[in-house]
Amino acid sequence: MIVVLILGTFGITVAIRQMVGGYLLKKTDTQLNRQASLVFSNIRQLSQEDSAKSALGPTDYFLQIRDESSNIMTTPLTPSLPSGIISTPNLPASGTMGNVQISVPFTTSAHVSHASGPAEPDMTTVSIAKAPWRVLALKWEVQGAEGQSDTHGVLFIGLSLSDQIDTMQTLTKYCIVFGASMVLMGAALALFIVNSTLTPLKRIEKTAAKIAQGDLSQRIPAVPETTEVGSLSASLNSMLARIEQSFHEQAETTNKMKRFVSDASHELRTPLAAIHGYAELYKMQRDYPGALERADKSIEHIESSSTRMAVLVEDLLSLARLDEGRGIELNHEINLTALVNDASDDLHALDPERTIQLGIIDLGGTRSTVSTSTQPMNFQFRESAIPEVHLQGDPTRIRQVVTNIVGNIHRYTPSDSPVQIALNVLPATIDPHELSSLPSNYASFAKFIEAVEVGETTHIGSYYAVVQCIDHGPGVPPEFRQKLFERFYTADPSRAREKGGTGLGLAIAQSIVKAHQGLICATESDGGGLTFTMVLPLAEIATYQKSSAQGQKSDVKHKAAAKTAAKAAAKGKAQGDVNHVSGGSNELSGDTHMKDIHMEDNTLAASQQHSAKG
Repeated sequence: MIVVLILGTFGITVAIRQMVGGYLLKKTDTQLNRQASLVFSNIRQLSQEDSAKSALGPTDYFLQIRDESSNIMTTPLTPSLPSGIISTPNLPASGTMGNVQISVPFTTSAHVSHASGPAEPDMTTVSIAKAPWRVLALKWEVQGAEGQSDTHGVLFIGLSLSDQIDTMQTLTKYCIVFGASMVLMGAALALFIVNSTLTPLKRIEKTAAKIAQGDLSQRIPAVPETTEVGSLSASLNSMLARIEQSFHEQAETTNKMKRFVSDASHELRTPLAAIHGYAELYKMQRDYPGALERADKSIEHIESSSTRMAVLVEDLLSLARLDEGRGIELNHEINLTALVNDASDDLHALDPERTIQLGIIDLGGTRSTVSTSTQPMNFQFRESAIPEVHLQGDPTRIRQVVTNIVGNIHRYTPSDSPVQIALNVLPATIDPHELSSLPSNYASFAKFIEAVEVGETTHIGSYYAVVQCIDHGPGVPPEFRQKLFERFYTADPSRAREKGGTGLGLAIAQSIVKAHQGLICATESDGGGLTFTMVLPLAEIATYQKSSAQGQKSDVKHKAAAKTAAKAAAKGKAQGDVNHVSGGSNELSGDTHMKDIHMEDNTLAASQQHSAKG
């Protein structure tokens, strides 16, 4: 940059010298032409040498008059300088014209002579005297009197260029001073710019050195992204954040793997120790009386421990397959409605005294206060017929998830505590991939509720099937609730072993739901207890509305078919009045058909209600 400034300053100086020098030279030529007109007017007087020298005072012009043969007639004008210095232009010798062209100004050197005087000339005077001359040669002519011929010749008029040279030298000095100042200012500015540009880079270098030492939390100081360094800093910070996140995830995965191996070893060691202990006990007591009865008890304990170990190994194998993306098929159709009904029937069979309600969930009347209420976010349960919901996935695995939740309710809640099981389809402005990446905690559940609130208002996003199992048992403390989905975690290990738990059921359920790009979490029930929520994606809203419209047409056809079946059942009942034996069977069949028709009508009504809502 400094070299460019120097070259630029040099070029500008040369250009200014050329322009100003040309202008001054042209101005000198103009002065010579003007002075020549005065000379022509007084040529007769000037040609008389004695009278001319006596009439003219000091002057800056040089004038020499020659005849037609270029012989010097007189030199009436000669500038004089201090200390007797005389400077005249070098002209062709008397009687010759040399290469001089008439009416064309030319520059010639100076002839300096020193007249005798008391003082020595100073250097400034000598320098002025040695300055070149600008000379103009012109023809002159004087008409003679009557009877006399005309007189003509050549005159040389010149003007010293000392003033122009002095001006050019002064201008050159100013240009040099100005150019040097510009170069220095440019150098200082360049140094400042380079330092200001390199300062962030030096900070980046220091940050990189700290990161190289192992401190991944370091970040490059923020710089406006409008600059190259700012854009680089933003990109590096983003990269560092991802690297740090990757290292943390790797460390967390390593810790989980260590805990997993430790817990698996501990869980496997317990049944193995029991098997080994009872086998040793049998060996010790087989020679004593009653050995057969004791052997049967030992075999029972060994069988129980081996069964528990087999279940544990099977669960570990399932988790390993799910972690590898195997052991699950997502291209089948899942009838979620039938699955929820089966879960309700299973729980009722396990706990006949338990009150089980089926219904739907939505935001209800709390929609306007979902985001501002200090109470925990939750859906509102309403008892009604559940809608018909189908989706793509692995029906066996989803059934395993629901069965696990229902089994936990059966094991860990009083048999007479009420349970609500809900199913509904809700819109939400959240991507399934983002949903599946959320952890299984209350914050993720609250985020999904907020997305549902926005989805119901804007009608954009995707539809999700939401299943909730709400119990009102003892519940789980908040500090343990988010650990329920960790592998081998049990809130009460001794109680879990008594009830046959391994601590892997909910971990397997979480892996299955995430494989379906869904979310499963455990939150506190309203009034106490535990609520399990499973969210599974269906389709985008536009796609789902189209398929829902086609489903309504299909439901109309099913309703017509149901009415036809009802007529056939009624006809069978009439025939049963004639034949009492077969009539009993047909009457039972007719009642069954009527029950199916009633369920179909309820399903249709729920489906139409949901479609109108969507």
